[in-house]
Amino acid sequence: MLNKRDRNLLITTIVFLSIILDQISKIWVRNNFESYIENSIIGDVFTLIKVENTGAFLGMGSELTETLRILLLIVLPIIFLIGISIYTYFDKALDKISIIGFSLIIGGGIANIFDRIIYGSVTDFLYLDFWGIFQTGIFNIADLSVTTGMILILISSFKKSS
Repeated sequence: MLNKRDRNLLITTIVFLSIILDQISKIWVRNNFESYIENSIIGDVFTLIKVENTGAFLGMGSELTETLRILLLIVLPIIFLIGISIYTYFDKALDKISIIGFSLIIGGGIANIFDRIIYGSVTDFLYLDFWGIFQTGIFNIADLSVTTGMILILISSFKKSS
């Protein structure tokens, strides 16, 4: 069990690292790549394709009115992130895996909300295609943080239930 100081340091470090890695990668992509041009990183498996996503996951919500988009993609996520931050910092029963998972979700969420507020869209650029068997949508480091965080929380909950 982590003491309060170490726990808070772990949470804060993971949140800030998630935000920083995401923002540095997006700045690099915005400055060095043209939109919608495929750039092979590892054959056809790992490709970089810069897109500006005005919606949420896979562009969902991009057709909403500006008011609804602000409410659903900025205001509600900020409220959610405040709640999850309070929970992560203060729930003494969380194990280390859950703390890391929630911290990754907070960092990734903040990074994407920052983009929506500053740029009006989120820069996505990573694409995986495993020979047509499995393909991802175009995503970014913040999305990867959120997804990894969710997986860690699921792992932790399965460990607790067994």
